[in-house]
Amino acid sequence: MFVSSDRDQHSFDEYFAEMPWLALPYEDRARKEALSKRFKVSGIPSLVFVTDTGELITTDGRSAIMDDPEGAEFPWTPKTFAESLGTSFIGQGGETVSEEAIRGKTLGIYFSAHWCPPCRGFTPKLVETYKKVKAAGRDFEVIFVSSDRDQHSFDEYFAEMPWLAVPHGDARKGALSKLFEVEGIPTLVIVGADGKVINTEGTSAVGSDPDGAEYPWKPKPVNDLNEDAGKLNDEPCLCVLLDGSEGETERQAAWHAAVHEVAAEHASAAESSGTPPPVYFYTAKEEGPISDQVRKLTNVGRPKAEPVMLLLDIPDSGGFYVAESAEISAQTVREFVAAYQARTLRRQQLSRG
Repeated sequence: MFVSSDRDQHSFDEYFAEMPWLALPYEDRARKEALSKRFKVSGIPSLVFVTDTGELITTDGRSAIMDDPEGAEFPWTPKTFAESLGTSFIGQGGETVSEEAIRGKTLGIYFSAHWCPPCRGFTPKLVETYKKVKAAGRDFEVIFVSSDRDQHSFDEYFAEMPWLAVPHGDARKGALSKLFEVEGIPTLVIVGADGKVINTEGTSAVGSDPDGAEYPWKPKPVNDLNEDAGKLNDEPCLCVLLDGSEGETERQAAWHAAVHEVAAEHASAAESSGTPPPVYFYTAKEEGPISDQVRKLTNVGRPKAEPVMLLLDIPDSGGFYVAESAEISAQTVREFVAAYQARTLRRQQLSRG
């Protein structure tokens, strides 16, 4: 099914004439935008595979076709986590260890490299947290997945680590990177003993919890906008700006509790269904670089005593919505999210800043 980004009907007709398949009518821009948003299309060409019932197979169909031009692996179902991870690893000292070393354990899949300065800064912190979690008797293991350029760099870097590794140059590195859509390093993905992803933002989670008190670092229902805004550019995010009420601890606590109540409902529903939540939740209790930028891009003005509730939908070409009422309660948060999902709110466009 061809979903066109052509600039006019003539270009669509000319291009579609080269194709032996179906197409979404060019004039149906609403469905084109809905599909782009549904599959988070940020560039073209993009090829998405779904089942005959509409279930997603992979959004990386382009790579699947390039790797398998004969179609031998149709319908190009991605490997599972277990298939991607494999059954043997390198232990300290260079010995090979089997999957017995990780069975029944929560895993941290650590994508890193010696040449990467942020990685070298984060690795010692992860080592300390790892030791504390292990000392507490937790069934936790980390597996290093290297982006080092050569075996010597791998060996030198891995010698600093007390955990396991996938061998340097192993094809599993590509499979795991694709599975978790790794776009940069360091990246730490936390995976449960059942093979289900707990948190793809493990770097931030561990960085803000060096003692491992929040192990296994399940995503918080509500995050601080200025400390961990990892979903802001990729997902619809409800943000309540409380940065004009610094010092008003009781009021801020009540407002945050209201947001947390609704966010926890969404998190619980997502966990039960096995699907990502449709909206992510943030509050900003103090002024900071991210909340300041959000205020600037949405033109809501400088912080004031009353909170501001926004819903940023940056993947929707920079769309956002502002709650009309300054009242923050669980009910008003629910109503605002429901109105967004029902498309009854007035869409506004982020400024260029």
